[in-house]
Amino acid sequence: MGSFKLGKMTLKSLFGKPETTQYPAEQKTPPPGLKGHVTNDVDNCILCGICVKRCPCTAITVDKPGRTWAINRFRCVQCGTCVRECPKQCLVMEPTYAPAATKKHEDVYEVPETVKA
Repeated sequence: MGSFKLGKMTLKSLFGKPETTQYPAEQKTPPPGLKGHVTNDVDNCILCGICVKRCPCTAITVDKPGRTWAINRFRCVQCGTCVRECPKQCLVMEPTYAPAATKKHEDVYEVPETVKA
């Protein structure tokens, strides 16, 4: 009985469509419930630093004098804590895959000055 299942699986893998894709040239459709990756709407960000304090893996850094917000995507575990704790709701978990990278780096966003009227 076991050899019949093994033979069926072998024949299916030989003559069927492969399960893998040539990422990033081909991309699978994201499954429902995919957390994705964190993005920042820098126009609404006030650089409060709450996301830095709440991040369990220290993936986010905020430089108030330099007006930059940075995330290390290789440290981020996509828990969503920073998104829940942001007072301005400028952080969002986009349900897409992060772009492919060949080396470790931080994504740095420059936050523009807010004009007070």
